[in-house]
Amino acid sequence: MDRLANTVRPYAWGSTTAIPALLATAPTGEPQAEMWMGAHPGAPSRLDRGQGAQPLSELIAADPEAELGTAAVAKFGPRLPFLLKILAAGAPLSLQVHPDLAQAQQGYEAEERAGVPIDAPHRNYKDANHKPELICALTPFDGLCGFRAPAEAADQLAALEVDSLKPYVDILRARPEEAALREVLTAVLSADPAEMRATVTEAAAAAERLGGAHAPYAQIARHYPGDPGVIAAMLLNYVQLQPGEALFLGAGVPHAYLDGMGVEIMANSDNVLRCGLTPKHVDVPELLKIVRFEATGPGVLRPAVTSAAAAAGSETGEELYETPIDEFRLSRYALPEDAAPVELPSTTPQILLCTAGTPTAGEFPLTPGQSVFVPAGEKATLTGPGTVFRATVVA
Repeated sequence: MDRLANTVRPYAWGSTTAIPALLATAPTGEPQAEMWMGAHPGAPSRLDRGQGAQPLSELIAADPEAELGTAAVAKFGPRLPFLLKILAAGAPLSLQVHPDLAQAQQGYEAEERAGVPIDAPHRNYKDANHKPELICALTPFDGLCGFRAPAEAADQLAALEVDSLKPYVDILRARPEEAALREVLTAVLSADPAEMRATVTEAAAAAERLGGAHAPYAQIARHYPGDPGVIAAMLLNYVQLQPGEALFLGAGVPHAYLDGMGVEIMANSDNVLRCGLTPKHVDVPELLKIVRFEATGPGVLRPAVTSAAAAAGSETGEELYETPIDEFRLSRYALPEDAAPVELPSTTPQILLCTAGTPTAGEFPLTPGQSVFVPAGEKATLTGPGTVFRATVVA
């Protein structure tokens, strides 16, 4: 087991205070958006086994089976298949979707054949992997997730009383679900930029006047004035998570995080197709291949005590966030001070992250924001008091 030194990414949308408050460090005045834990080549965690700090990615590459275990290597290859983050949004992130595995492989191969540089700003597929993700709120957390029913979206737009939105309202009320959502999103993202800026400006002013259910979209527009993503966002479910609640984002589901701090875990991929709320490249034709045009509820997840913990009658048992993904598995332990040591399974690699209290993982005392890497086969025990998230794989 090794303590991790992790990189904080300074993306412009990041909160300036949330991660420093968690880590009990002084704010720098700059945004601190994400702290990465894992072996992603963009910012691998570092650890010291007596020879100085080394990237976790290099240690895994040197002996994958020793670090990840035979079963994980056989299933996912010689790499850690997930990336764990603390995410702190002080402004809305881009409205986006992620491809499924087949789409990612096809898109990546097509761009490789076309000779598109991997770091080109118009490149859509940085790798051949999918990017399902799970966000678990540490504070009240606002986001957008999945399409509303077309009738609800029509009511949302109609209430603004903006003439240029009326054709979209008519389509949403007249067409079948998939066709209605596809036609309206396509029209919004393909509209004349000057005309759409005027529509967004008028819609944002109306949302500001109305408040209530329209208030989140007025706030989005203040961050992204004139952006067509403001109108696209009104087609989606607005969701407010309480601490401990989570959202799972599968392939093709449009979403955006708006405000708050959470623990995020995802398959190890950079593949993002954007719908708006960003100055970055928006490839509308490719995006429309990936989006799933179906109305869905946001599907708020709450952790459930695992069957093994329930059978043991443990009050400090593992609480699992159930997802259909094998590349990652996220669970939580809430440990009182007098809890008996909890022995963790040791067949897969795992990262343990403290988010509250002063628990101990093996020989390492932890404070909020600190984490350790446990190679497969290594025993790990937890004691309280505190909250520890456990990230691993299903192998």
